[in-house]
Amino acid sequence: MLSRTADHLFWMSRYTERAENTARMLDVNYQTSLLPQSTAVAHLGLQGLLSISELLLAYQKLYGAITPEHVMQFMVSSQENPSSIVSCLKAARENARAVRGTLTTEVWETQNQTWLEVQRLISTSDFERDPSQFFEWVKFRSHLSRGVTVGTMLMDEALHFMRMGTFLERADNTARLLDVKYHAVESDFFGAANEKDLEYDFYHWSAILRSVSGFEVYRKVYRDVIRPERVAELLILRPDMPRSLHASLREVVTNLTLVSDDRASETQRHAGKLLAELQYGRIEEILATGLHAFLTQFLDRVSHIGAHVGREFLMSAPA
Repeated sequence: MLSRTADHLFWMSRYTERAENTARMLDVNYQTSLLPQSTAVAHLGLQGLLSISELLLAYQKLYGAITPEHVMQFMVSSQENPSSIVSCLKAARENARAVRGTLTTEVWETQNQTWLEVQRLISTSDFERDPSQFFEWVKFRSHLSRGVTVGTMLMDEALHFMRMGTFLERADNTARLLDVKYHAVESDFFGAANEKDLEYDFYHWSAILRSVSGFEVYRKVYRDVIRPERVAELLILRPDMPRSLHASLREVVTNLTLVSDDRASETQRHAGKLLAELQYGRIEEILATGLHAFLTQFLDRVSHIGAHVGREFLMSAPA
């Protein structure tokens, strides 16, 4: 496959997944903002959302003070933010258009229709009246895109590059979503906490689980009250949780193997090493060294894997 074609397919899938995960992060913040909390805690949540996405400086340059309305606008519809939902869906559609002949009609029409519909929703300000409903729509369109891709595309290199892009982006964003917890509150609830803190902690972790469609999964797997260490284990180490770091890296490695002719590939070595650590790791070890530190290091390593993919297989590696 031409590296230019692989590049467009890879980034089409990454941008689609990024739009969905941006919606998930915004939904977590929106749902937790409805809980009783001080202005300071609410401000920290918004600042954390921007910091985790590495967009705080870009936001401050455009808007200055952090307000819920401006953060929502910046993350949903701003053309100045390349990671906003609208920017991601536009980029996904443009990448799809560039390789229209490689895609099935169903895949192209899904991408194109999503772009046309999001423009209508933004122009009519529908998302402002009910942000949660808009975020659910974004997630649904991403689900539809993946389903149509798997259901209609030939199982060749084109599909493997698309899947690789999807799961590399998912690994990155699941780690960022989990890290929202440590920017949204002032204290670490893994230690001692008062009753009010524990009550807030419960609802916060519940919102995170629901944002990754993991609330029912948690109940089925652990059959227990929601405990932070169990949530972390579910989203990091469980191989049967679709959005966990372990499951995402496994898909990345599988698709890397299918497109690589070089068994000594540096990309495969880095990805395989990270997968092995997730496969044989224990949540107690991660928590002992610090969850935030672990997630920060994980994000750095995923970024390096993405850069290796760009150098080894693609014509470029956009940010």
